Amino acid sequence: MKRKSTPGAGISRRNFFKIGGAGLAGLTLPGLSILGPRKAYSYGYSSKAWKFGVMADTQWKAGTGAPGSDEDLYACAGHIIDALNTQFIKAGCKFVIQVGDMVDTESHGGNRCLPARAAHAQALYKANIGFFPLRGNHEASRHAATEFQTLFPQAQGTGPHLNGAKILGSPSIGGLAGLSYAFDYLGVRCILLDQFTRADGSNYDNDAGNHNNVLDQLTWVDGLLSGKAQSGHAFVFAHKNLVGQDHKDVLFGADEATSNLPQRDAFIQSCQANGVRYVLGGHDHMHHRSIVHTQDGGHRVGQIICSSNSYKFYTPAVPDPVVESPIAQELYTIGFYIFTVDGPRVTVDFYSTSNGGNYGTSDLTDPPPSFVSPHTPTFHLRERFGYSLNGRQWEVARGASYAGITDTCLGTTAKILTGANGDTGTDKLERALEKTVTTGWSDPVAADNAASRILSLWGLNTNLSLFHSASQPLPTAAASLACDTYALSLTCNLAKVSQPDSGQLALSARDPQNGLWTNAVNLNTGGVKSFKFGPWQSSYGLGTYGVDPSTSSVWAVVNHQTDFVAKVQ
Repeated sequence: MKRKSTPGAGISRRNFFKIGGAGLAGLTLPGLSILGPRKAYSYGYSSKAWKFGVMADTQWKAGTGAPGSDEDLYACAGHIIDALNTQFIKAGCKFVIQVGDMVDTESHGGNRCLPARAAHAQALYKANIGFFPLRGNHEASRHAATEFQTLFPQAQGTGPHLNGAKILGSPSIGGLAGLSYAFDYLGVRCILLDQFTRADGSNYDNDAGNHNNVLDQLTWVDGLLSGKAQSGHAFVFAHKNLVGQDHKDVLFGADEATSNLPQRDAFIQSCQANGVRYVLGGHDHMHHRSIVHTQDGGHRVGQIICSSNSYKFYTPAVPDPVVESPIAQELYTIGFYIFTVDGPRVTVDFYSTSNGGNYGTSDLTDPPPSFVSPHTPTFHLRERFGYSLNGRQWEVARGASYAGITDTCLGTTAKILTGANGDTGTDKLERALEKTVTTGWSDPVAADNAASRILSLWGLNTNLSLFHSASQPLPTAAASLACDTYALSLTCNLAKVSQPDSGQLALSARDPQNGLWTNAVNLNTGGVKSFKFGPWQSSYGLGTYGVDPSTSSVWAVVNHQTDFVAKVQ
């Protein structure tokens, strides 16, 4: 049973560095804990929706790849970068963030390598897309710090490539200008943390191998988070992770199990209190999602370790199991992320493709053939997840019931009446994967004859768990949309129809193929369509739907997820 956690429970900056307290009181349903935000059908976006991209480590082993290529001369995965740029441009992203390790070595054959990586950003600039990178441990020196400041002046709010981003500055700490920095874009606050040797040569105890370079920045981070608008989103980016999978050197020190745990707890507490749903990093060269919590379990934040864009592919080693609940994992693929921001809702699409070699951890010596001109790699949508600031999130353990999940927005109440997490997938370390069931709400004007607000639902799909060649097909197609069977109800205005028992008013769902609304049971896989007038009963099978006049609600037994609304058919 997991502890209840409530978003928005604020902490003062005065108490930010105190060791994590007793946590929040209260337990919820067995196997469930509430967070306040995962994969589904397509969602209907408003005209105000916009996108940004995230990519990870792009280093390449110098001296390999085609002679004279950026891989060979500059230790930079030029072919992969260019392919991802094409995807970001095609998606219409407003900006792209890279979470470090832009090159494998700072210099090779007498040539500095970072300028080659910077040159590949020109394609984004020409498409009016901003590029906001971080350093990683492969460009960690003082020389690289000053070079970074020159190559990417947008991080200090200067130059021609801000593309609408409002730079909020860097910590008031010597040598960090334009290395750690933050910016706002249309209600989204992005905070990028550098933890390596600074431009003035200081490194906050890194000489002792303690990797403490983030500790003196935490007050700055907390101030940015607590100072953002309540209606705005916030994301934190770093190269190293809160909890690693292969690496044990992490954002808060040299050993994830022992280094600066009170400070990590305080950071997680601040993230939760200020609405941060995802902390993103690289370093481990794999796609991995989890919930990371404080030592007492009282506070949590989502973690995304980003897929490799490099020649390296790591395999997980045993992480600290006490503070992490894994959700999804895909190893040995090349991938990227598209975030769609639509008012209070954020949807994240993870795309990936084969690395072109044998399945496993082998380092590449040449870019995959599909990345070399004139070929174009085909990326597949492998996972979709998300959250809404006006919704809630529940962590649901394997085998736990969905019954009792409920949320209300402006007069409409959604309830899951039955169903359970039946997923048997694991990660590479054979840990059971939990599900994060998430709700969000939007205005009913997007559905003619609507009798309720529109509910967005994420998190009941089969967990992504590609960790060996037999665990799931390599990404030659989109991930399965298979979903647990569950019964869903929405309260509604029964006066929309003169005869509620006619079946005209029903729980409707947005068809992912055409974006149109249809009876929710029409999108099921299997089952028998059958209307009932009266309350849902546990004996009703897949495909049954109805109207319950005693609760003024519509309900249906379904095995998919998308946007739902009560609507006259």
